[in-house]
Amino acid sequence: MRGITIIYTYSGDENAWREATSEFIAAINADPGAAGKFTYQVAVADDGETRIHWGRWDSAETLAHVQSQDYFKSFAGRVREFAGGAPRATGHDIMGKTGGW
Repeated sequence: MRGITIIYTYSGDENAWREATSEFIAAINADPGAAGKFTYQVAVADDGETRIHWGRWDSAETLAHVQSQDYFKSFAGRVREFAGGAPRATGHDIMGKTGGW
């Protein structure tokens, strides 16, 4: 399983950020090519400005499918806007996890 961690700071309109992230997550859940194979989670750190996104996927094919969708392209652009440029992103191989994750 592969994953990505994306980190940036954002202190703008909280409702705009929440709406964008909610729409993206809903689009993933509604996409039969991604549902159950690509998961996404977002968080706001205790400082109220640091934003953290975690994505996980089961295969290169699933990632390619998600990245080819309009909802992904739109959200990637929104994240760049929220971050004020390219956010810090680190890809990784998931070596172990607890149940439910």
